[in-house]
Amino acid sequence: MEAILTDCVRNSLQHLIYRNAIFMCERLCAEFPSEKNLQLLASCYLQNNQAHCAYHILKGTHMAQCRYLFALSCFQMDLLNEAEAALSPNESCPEVPNGAAGHYLLGLVYRYTDRRQSAINHFNQALSLDPLLWAAYEELCVLGAAEEAPKVFDEGASLCIQKQYIHQGSTSQSFQAPNEEHEISMNRSLGSEDVSPRKQKHIHGHNLRDVSGNHHGTISNQPLNGGPTTSLPFYNTPSPMAAQSQLSGVAPPPLCRNALPNGPSTRTYGADSTPRVTVNTAIPGPRRKFVDEGKLRKVSERLFSDSGQRRSMRLAGESVNTSSSTSIISGNLISHSSKYLGGCKSGMLASRSLTIRKGQSWASENTDEAGHQEICDESRLNISNSSSSPCGGNGSVEPEGAIRSSGALSSSKVIGGASDVLSLLRLLGEGFRLSCLCRCQDALNIYMKLPQKHYNTGWVLSQVGRAYFELVDYLEANRAFSLARIASPYSLEGMDIYSTVLYHLKEDMKLSYLAQELISTDRLAPQSWCAMGNCYSLQKDHETALKNFQRSVQLNSRFAYAHTLCGHEFVALEDFENGIKSYQTALRIDSRHYNAWYGLGMVYLRQEKFEFSEHHFRMASQINPLSSVIMSYLGTALHALKRNNEALEMMERAVLADKKNPLPLYQKANILVSMENLDGALGVLEELKEYAPCESSVYALMGSIYKRRNMYDKAMLHFGLALDLKPSATDVAAIKAAIEKLHVPDEIEDICESSD
Repeated sequence: MEAILTDCVRNSLQHLIYRNAIFMCERLCAEFPSEKNLQLLASCYLQNNQAHCAYHILKGTHMAQCRYLFALSCFQMDLLNEAEAALSPNESCPEVPNGAAGHYLLGLVYRYTDRRQSAINHFNQALSLDPLLWAAYEELCVLGAAEEAPKVFDEGASLCIQKQYIHQGSTSQSFQAPNEEHEISMNRSLGSEDVSPRKQKHIHGHNLRDVSGNHHGTISNQPLNGGPTTSLPFYNTPSPMAAQSQLSGVAPPPLCRNALPNGPSTRTYGADSTPRVTVNTAIPGPRRKFVDEGKLRKVSERLFSDSGQRRSMRLAGESVNTSSSTSIISGNLISHSSKYLGGCKSGMLASRSLTIRKGQSWASENTDEAGHQEICDESRLNISNSSSSPCGGNGSVEPEGAIRSSGALSSSKVIGGASDVLSLLRLLGEGFRLSCLCRCQDALNIYMKLPQKHYNTGWVLSQVGRAYFELVDYLEANRAFSLARIASPYSLEGMDIYSTVLYHLKEDMKLSYLAQELISTDRLAPQSWCAMGNCYSLQKDHETALKNFQRSVQLNSRFAYAHTLCGHEFVALEDFENGIKSYQTALRIDSRHYNAWYGLGMVYLRQEKFEFSEHHFRMASQINPLSSVIMSYLGTALHALKRNNEALEMMERAVLADKKNPLPLYQKANILVSMENLDGALGVLEELKEYAPCESSVYALMGSIYKRRNMYDKAMLHFGLALDLKPSATDVAAIKAAIEKLHVPDEIEDICESSD
């Protein structure tokens, strides 16, 4: 009974029927109370987003996997102290539970409790245990403590992966013969007895194993309850973290259901007298027929046939049926255009833009690779047919020859696969690291080295858009994010930044459409409400915008950018106290979030607390040393502190950082005016007119300079030009006041102002 209930729970989890899994697992725990079964019940609740239930179930348990799940539920409930206590080594368990995943979770706990160095140590430990734990490297990049990607994903990481996989392959082969003898004896005993349909269904449920829809067919056996985990590679390298993710019970549905607790079985015999179906792979007829009839299916799969996607699909645990892959993969006809649209930046992005390929031109490319995949596809087809019944019916089984040959090829496949995956991660990792260090142009150069099939994915294009956003190149950022939406219309990665890009471009129609799309896609995602908030902020409806940003914070209290956007809206409403609190909350979540440092500097600048303003602008500049905007405001703060030489030097650096930014040139002119260098100020303003010909403040400042030089005609001309450009109401009043006092000497005007 216990085995039947356990198998039913696992099948329900795999088919995402969480309600049934929870119900049956409660029956299992009532009938057979044990920590192992409680762990399975907690896994059901966690996958159903009921962390509080898992918390109460696992409180007080001692198994390593139970402690990990308990810590995970605590983390989701923001009980970080309890999560740390559950993960920390103790006398009964001297190691962090669940290996690399446990170190990663403990690193997150330390990060969000402001213990940066401890978090870095655990993220590094997680990477040393599993070099393919990309999430740990991402966290190190965010903390600004990641090593160069070529040093992390190096030969040592490759040897670690090879050791894990080859060891797993040899372990699987060692279990092969005993399992075969056990199955033969079992079948003989079953053949001499009258087996009921229910019993026969149960027996097949423990022997037949489904194969996930990854495109190189991995056969594995991964129990959820902490039993022995072994895997046999089949034309591909299994995931080193697959066993840990299944032991934890929190990962997505397992690759194989109806797993046999005593180890994998490479051959399965029916309980009845039906002969086992085998396929002779040396006969080309059936293979050719399969390839011709399934060409469209192969076209869709080859888009994801690279090593990086293989790993992501394994970790996601997707069980994709071979016969329905064309209906599952919605983007299977998206390909790449090699036409340049002109211009350097535009050409780079356009050369990697996404278009719809006509016909089936993929089928004519890489014929050698296609020939190699035919064998894999044929074997996968037969295995899929054998496991099409959810309970392991009396269908055909996998060919014996395919299993035998996979053992011989496993070593070479592991070496080649590890090399391919790590070479890909070196590019992705280095690009992401440079982006987190605000070396955005270097990051873009790295991303351009990626293969087109990886460059034209939603994640990479979002990172490209983010890099252009940091470079204040909003047009190119808009182009990259638009391509990301085409590549992954379902993904919300980077959409908060995309909405800010449209905000700066004042594309109110596009921003409104994007916000509505994101809300309809996932109204519980914080990015959706950030986009909606930016939409209202662009319409100057700051109160409604603030409500939307607060909704985003409510959905994810650890979303630093949403807290920063709340701060911007509080400042726009002149609620500086709450604005400061929002910025400080963002910095507690991410101390390298330079936007919050910048926001605090702006608040203190407006409050004329120039020393505080300088400090916060310097902190922002240390994180993002190439930002022309931050340098400009730091120079403004220095100028307010009467440190004109330092301010002038900072403005020069800001101009060199971004020659298209008019702000440092304007501030430089202001500083020169205060230093009585009127000719130099006029020269800077004449240069600025070429970059910002419609900026009224430029002409107003030129008018005031001409007035001080007693050139009243030119002063009047420039004041008039400033008014024609429709400045703000405050600027209009200042310009009109200057016109009225045009013939009043500056000395008398200063005396009048001081007396007032």
